[in-house]
Amino acid sequence: MNKLKNIAGIRPTSWLRVAVYGLLLFLVYRTSLAYLFRKWQDEDFTYCYIIPFIVLYLVWEKKVRLAALPSQPSWKGMYLLIPGLLLFWLGELGGEFTMLFLSLWLVIVSLCWLHLGWRKLAVIAFPLVYGLASFVPPNALYLPLTFRLKLVSSQIGVKLMQLYGLSAFREGNVIDLGFTRLQVVDACSGLRYVIPLFLMGLLLAYYYRAALWKRIVLVLSTVPISVITNSLRIASVGVLYQFMGAAAAEGFFHDFSGWFIFIAGLAFLLLEMWLMNKLFKERQNSEVRSQESGERHEIRESIPALKQSAAAIVFLLATLAASYGIDFREKTPLVKPFSGLPLEIGEWKGTQTAMEQQFLDALKLSDYAMIDYRNPAGREINFYVAYNSSQSKGEATHSPGTCLPGSGWDFRESGEASIAGTAGSTMRVSKAFMEKSGVRQMVYYWFPQRGRILTNLYQIKLYNFWDALTRQRTDGALVRIITPVYDNEMPEEAEVRLQGFVKEVVPVLNTFLPQ
Repeated sequence: MNKLKNIAGIRPTSWLRVAVYGLLLFLVYRTSLAYLFRKWQDEDFTYCYIIPFIVLYLVWEKKVRLAALPSQPSWKGMYLLIPGLLLFWLGELGGEFTMLFLSLWLVIVSLCWLHLGWRKLAVIAFPLVYGLASFVPPNALYLPLTFRLKLVSSQIGVKLMQLYGLSAFREGNVIDLGFTRLQVVDACSGLRYVIPLFLMGLLLAYYYRAALWKRIVLVLSTVPISVITNSLRIASVGVLYQFMGAAAAEGFFHDFSGWFIFIAGLAFLLLEMWLMNKLFKERQNSEVRSQESGERHEIRESIPALKQSAAAIVFLLATLAASYGIDFREKTPLVKPFSGLPLEIGEWKGTQTAMEQQFLDALKLSDYAMIDYRNPAGREINFYVAYNSSQSKGEATHSPGTCLPGSGWDFRESGEASIAGTAGSTMRVSKAFMEKSGVRQMVYYWFPQRGRILTNLYQIKLYNFWDALTRQRTDGALVRIITPVYDNEMPEEAEVRLQGFVKEVVPVLNTFLPQ
């Protein structure tokens, strides 16, 4: 009996409650968990597989200390349970997986607080926070960061090649070596190694018995260490390519070099700890963690927290029933299909183009149109409009501010532009001046959403949530227009061209979109 009680201080009678909670959480967050497991199969996120095991080990390591503390069920756990479930609905109706992941984490922490009490929660605080690493980062953060790190890694890599004596030049993420051109792809961005090394740095800092500032320095240093070691990897590919050919940039050597830079990064962290201990000595603290495994106190059996359990189960069951039984989104069709968009708008004459099937499968659009327009002066504008009759998780509007940087475009300038309309009205749109491999373009984009013109994804998520509750609608569109910035013109001239086109196309587009 005592052996059964020893696991994290949980009594045998509590395992049934844990099983009930596990089943309810699985049912409530089933689609989010399915999406998460699919994302774990991506090479960028395979590290997520081991995070739950690390968390379980960190909790198991505290088993003696947990067993020595009595459980003190507390209603204060509701401080996190209710916001956690509100985040569930915000993510569910707004079509945002990141909010659903945060919701799941808050609900798990709240259940621990409800039944274990604050003191035990404080003991396992680090494992719980560390568990956040099992959730993949949002694309709005991950893709731009990947692109930036690719640029930094390729810049440093080219400098190292030049120091070696190679004639290396960089155009965006393409490195020209004269005898070949190397493409710095996402796998070489360094972010695939920054996150795992950062998590390893957190673990080392957790066990590192030193001053707080040393632990902070250790964790923060993981980012530059990852970037530098990855730059060395890129430089080594360029140097070895002249001897090994394409084998230096693919296959076994490419994969092995990836593992090598991670091991090298870990070695640098250990060396950093050793140097800090040597250079900045401090008096040893007699209170070490091993004292946690000292005297074993008798566990004080408490009355099962039936009230807290009942309240939490009721909240979860109500959320489950509402998510299954109430349809907060009705599909709203277009007034007329985009195939009817005119190919002549003012002086502009267009030609329809089609999107590749792989992108259509990923975007899951209800309808879309892509038209290349040209004016008599030979200037071009690419017009793209996409529509979702109901925006949900995996079927929501994608922002060019996320997709374009992720595909290699460097946003040199971004912000908003105001376009004067009729009767003194003003329309605000997002804009960006971007460049890729010497090609310059100006882009305007905005999101017509149920009679509103929105300019960013955060507004879309909030209005999706509100309109799903009040109007049972989450339909919406994305409009994106792009024009080249020609060699003989300034970006401001390209903007004038876009603004003139917007004034002509918006009244036409409004006859297709439901208001």
